[in-house]
Amino acid sequence: MAHLYPKAEALKGSFYSPEPKHHSSQTKATPFQARPELYGAYSVVDSAKDKAVKLSNEATREFEKASSAAQAKAGKIELYSGKYYAASHTFLLKGLTHTAVTPLDFVKTRRQVDSSLYKSNSEAFAKIYRTQGIRGIFTGWNPTLFGYSAQGAFKYGWYEYFKKTYSDLAGPEAAHKYKTGLYLAASASAEFLADIALCPMEAVKVRMQGGSPSPYTGAIDGFTKITAKEGYAGLYKGLYPLWGRQIPYTMMKFASFETIVEMIYNRLPGEKSDYSKAAQTGVSFTGGYLAGILCAIVSHPADVMVSKLNSVREPGEAFGSAVGRIYKDIGFRGLWNGLPMRIVMIGTLTGLQWMIYDYFKIFMGLPTTGGPAPPPEKK
Repeated sequence: MAHLYPKAEALKGSFYSPEPKHHSSQTKATPFQARPELYGAYSVVDSAKDKAVKLSNEATREFEKASSAAQAKAGKIELYSGKYYAASHTFLLKGLTHTAVTPLDFVKTRRQVDSSLYKSNSEAFAKIYRTQGIRGIFTGWNPTLFGYSAQGAFKYGWYEYFKKTYSDLAGPEAAHKYKTGLYLAASASAEFLADIALCPMEAVKVRMQGGSPSPYTGAIDGFTKITAKEGYAGLYKGLYPLWGRQIPYTMMKFASFETIVEMIYNRLPGEKSDYSKAAQTGVSFTGGYLAGILCAIVSHPADVMVSKLNSVREPGEAFGSAVGRIYKDIGFRGLWNGLPMRIVMIGTLTGLQWMIYDYFKIFMGLPTTGGPAPPPEKK
């Protein structure tokens, strides 16, 4: 049966690799011999991979160098110290990420204020672009940047503060046993304060995006006109529904994120500390995106109310009367206008925010976000 198998010489010719001439007397290629000159693409791919690895290693070295310099300048940051809470106040984190998705927010708000304007999201984008260009799609970007930067300056730092404070009050065993309740309480407390900073610019943004054409040219123009006509109270007439939207949203955002991240690491081999910085921030993005989907669903009815109240509530009209009138007009189904667009927007936002936040913590020599450690076992 030997004739059914290739000879050793044929195999050698098929998997031939060039050798120095003095090692081989063969000058002609066999019919089965691979011809390396026809496969230049392989060397190109290998070269690109090598360059990518070199660039990645170089970027890692530069990151570690910059991180070391920043840590040396800031000094050692002890967990739960004043410096730690100050470092957690990421001023531009929320502002920049929310500004990046302004087009999604604009279309979502327009459809919430008047559901008859567009039949679909794609039609909304097309009409706005045709009539107003790229600038029109980014209507409301500056109040978004200012408002959510102010909110972000409070939210993350206060969350870390309240999580530590409530954990200390509960004790290590209770904090670990009831950690989800602890996350909910800490995030609600942080969001209550953060929304007071957000509300004025949120009012300007919703009116800019909901009006057709937009009644203001920018954040400062909107702020000036609202206060001139309605006083400073006009900037806060959407505060209650904003709390109704943001507090459940943030409770879901922080509690579900911490739970999802813990579940991911529990299903991965090894410990969290075994994984690289890039892998940990990848887990942060995944956990954040999944948490964002839940956030969008839980808070959407209140989000619709915020848009409607800032657009159609009359000066001096009682909050309860305005909510009742709006609900009678749009019904239960109307409370879910724009949900698919908001799921995409909030999922992307939340994933990016957690990834950037944890990357910043790594940069400053701090651990990535996670739940309280299990209490030590009693002996």
